Amino acid sequence: MTTATQPDAPEVIVSDEARLKAEEFIEAEEGAANKLKGWLGVFVTAVAFVMSAFHLYTAYAIVPTQTLRPVHVGFVLFLCFLVFPVATRFRHRVMWWDWLAAVLSIAVVVYLILGGDDFTDRNTSPNPWDITFGLILIALVLEAMRRTNGWIMPIITSAFLAYALLGPWLPAPWTHKGYEIGRLVGVMYMTLEGIYGVAIDVSASLIILFTIFGAFLQYSGAGKFYIDFSFSAMGGKPTGAGRTVVLASFLLGGPSGSGVATTVTLGAVAYPMLAKVGYEKNAAGGLLAAGGLGAIISPPVLGAAAFLIAEFLKISYLDVLLMAVIPTILFYLALFLMVEIDARKYGMGNTKFDKVDSVWNLTRKYWFHFLSLISIVFFMMWGFSPVLSVFWATVVSFFTSFLRRDTALLSYDLFTGKGSITRNLFQSPFVKAMEGGSIGVLNVAATCAGAGIIVGVVTLTGLGLKFSTIVIDYAGGNLLLTAIFTSLVVWIVGLAVPVTASYIICAVIAAPALIKLGVPDFAAHMFIFYYAVLSEVSPPTALSPFAAAAITGGDPYKTTLQCWKYTVPAFLVPFMFVLDPSGQGLLLMGSTKALASANWWSIAEVTLTAAIGIAALAGGFQGWALKRCTAFERWMLIVAGFALVYPSTIADVIGFGLVIAALTLQYLRKELQPQISPALPAAESRSPHEKA
Repeated sequence: MTTATQPDAPEVIVSDEARLKAEEFIEAEEGAANKLKGWLGVFVTAVAFVMSAFHLYTAYAIVPTQTLRPVHVGFVLFLCFLVFPVATRFRHRVMWWDWLAAVLSIAVVVYLILGGDDFTDRNTSPNPWDITFGLILIALVLEAMRRTNGWIMPIITSAFLAYALLGPWLPAPWTHKGYEIGRLVGVMYMTLEGIYGVAIDVSASLIILFTIFGAFLQYSGAGKFYIDFSFSAMGGKPTGAGRTVVLASFLLGGPSGSGVATTVTLGAVAYPMLAKVGYEKNAAGGLLAAGGLGAIISPPVLGAAAFLIAEFLKISYLDVLLMAVIPTILFYLALFLMVEIDARKYGMGNTKFDKVDSVWNLTRKYWFHFLSLISIVFFMMWGFSPVLSVFWATVVSFFTSFLRRDTALLSYDLFTGKGSITRNLFQSPFVKAMEGGSIGVLNVAATCAGAGIIVGVVTLTGLGLKFSTIVIDYAGGNLLLTAIFTSLVVWIVGLAVPVTASYIICAVIAAPALIKLGVPDFAAHMFIFYYAVLSEVSPPTALSPFAAAAITGGDPYKTTLQCWKYTVPAFLVPFMFVLDPSGQGLLLMGSTKALASANWWSIAEVTLTAAIGIAALAGGFQGWALKRCTAFERWMLIVAGFALVYPSTIADVIGFGLVIAALTLQYLRKELQPQISPALPAAESRSPHEKA
């Protein structure tokens, strides 16, 4: 790690109160879990351990889909009702109704599995017991979502159920024939189209394995190493503080896929350094949240929605990783440009950093953490399936942890006979990692189960086709307007629900509109995915910026605006995916097969154009290029950025011309005296010492 020294800057410390407040936002995303002690704690740990062991077994062995998905849902619901309280006042204890709901979760699954093929065959005409257990399951899923994600998702899911039941009474063009409760239950409970559909399939086969893998890395000390490595690699330069946040968020967020957790983990360590070098509270929080957002779009995990993209499109997860490479590079390019400009705007040139340890020493001691990180991609390229790849990467992480005593998932004392077995085995990082892998998937899995209900309703009623027709009609068949309307729909849906749910909902109701107008399905789904991710930093569910503000002591909404400033340049790039075939080069043509025959010059050209467009937008939003911009130069850069993002020859010529003109004007005029530009917030023009 590094320390920053600046004579006049007071020491900044993140207080325990700020950490606790920030952790509340993690709970808002992942649910406020009980902290159980005694035999209850041991019981929950044992169940979570068994759940992780079962899913690791299913990664290697063959378990029928009709068994895997219901058992996964049973485990998830059972643990949800024991780990998450019905209300805050009942926290840290398990009430009788929690036990009742947990037992019913198991009963529903047992009834389904014992029913065999006969149970599935009668899905169009279920008997009373089928309907009873089906309604119980739907109610349990809604309650599990409420406990883990709040009220919004259950309300939206209930609205979709009401839409299926009340079709004949709805106004045109939303009218449909309507479905009885028995038919609805048959689809949701007795087939692989509803609750046990695609979303739960991905949760049971991939997402949980990645959360287990992430837990193994966490408890073997990989997270701490990634932060230390970033601090050492980026220290010693004026831009070291900002660069550290960018690099550490990529390394830390890649395996976790959680924006809020990455923001909080990194912010507690990095904010004091950001404050020392001159970042104002809201700007520091915005940068931390932007780095956390990168965790959701960064390989090798890309958040839970990325696994769903592979399943919806019936493509390899390696293809999804391939599509994410250039957009991820462009996202971090935008952040790096922003911190470079910050260093000049905030006068960070006199800040000195002292390295506590060198990059070489850290790498020499903990190099195997990088091996764990890249092994997933290595196994995929070797020909393994995504499921087997993450399984073997977890195995690699387990065995390489023993290369050092301080990272071993099982204490060396266990093998030498020192100490008690209880402490060395049952309280080991290995058991905690197995527990953490299952507990960490609960909120996402509950969301996937609820999203399965929504997908089931959309499929049953044909809502997706209706909605796409309406969007295209409003846009008059214009692709640009359709893309803008689609992005707004995804953004609005994302204001209320998590990224995973937002992607699933919009993939089935909004993506068809783009596909109808000739956009390839992979480009349409990646467009939806990126705008679903953007909703993570949009109020009222802007959890990452709000968590960052809790750490820095800044204003949550000003921090959110700062986060938008850092991220918006990169989030205009997805329009290039859908507006012109050349833009698909940014997704490397969507597959390894298509890439083999692709025009590499065209890919390089569109990537360079996007990079220059991002640089222009970064300079325009920050008000700084070669030097501080005048208002006229700033608007020239912003217009140039938008023009370069729009894929047409005329727009590119205009964009390049404006960039050259703005830079020429800056080069020819004398340096302006430092002053508050009318286009810049006052907070950004304060001196480093005032802000620190």
